Amino acid sequence: MAKQEEDRILRVWTPILLRTILIAAMVVLVTGLVLTYTYAPGYYVERYDAVRQGHLIGKETFGLLIDHIREGNPHAILTIGLFVLTLVPLARVAFCFLLFIRERDYAYVAFTAYVLAGLIVGVLVGSVG
Repeated sequence: MAKQEEDRILRVWTPILLRTILIAAMVVLVTGLVLTYTYAPGYYVERYDAVRQGHLIGKETFGLLIDHIREGNPHAILTIGLFVLTLVPLARVAFCFLLFIRERDYAYVAFTAYVLAGLIVGVLVGSVG
């Protein structure tokens, strides 16, 4: 009976979790696109021209990003939407990791931990560089 319950959790809750995150990311990204189109249509062209002229744009911290969202900055909203979208594969792997721990299937725990660590390192390195 426990095996059937775990299979049901995997088949039912994983898609719900992934769809919820994906829909949230889509809503945030569409909101950012609409705001970009309505309030700042030339934003990316101006940034591109600034980079071409050698004026590199500095990094944004997470706190600064939140402040820009409060101001309604479309670029910050799109960036947060991409962060949320990044959660889809992370959530899937983390959910499977917890499920394998619960099943005590240590070979899959090790493989999933390796993949999860790679995803987390990739997100951290992407935010650093």
